[in-house]
Amino acid sequence: MKIKEVFNKILWDPREREKIEEYEVTFIHRGALQDRKTIPVTMIKEVKSSMFIYINENGEETYIPFHRILEIRNRSTGEILWSKRMREDNESIYEN
Repeated sequence: MKIKEVFNKILWDPREREKIEEYEVTFIHRGALQDRKTIPVTMIKEVKSSMFIYINENGEETYIPFHRILEIRNRSTGEILWSKRMREDNESIYEN
């Protein structure tokens, strides 16, 4: 599954939308601790074809291109919906 498809499922599928607070996205953010930042999906304002826009802590829009996303996960269950370490078919690239 592609990144945009994962976001669309979380944001628009009624079954996922009711538990949207459980999802978070981790991405490369220079200057942050370990150059990574994790935000709840509820902060996302819009998903475009190659990026998402979220409202940061100062109320400003921040644009994050998809190539900077490291992981999308369900915080409650620990399930990883998408990871840079996985292929688009959701199989780990490290499996034998």
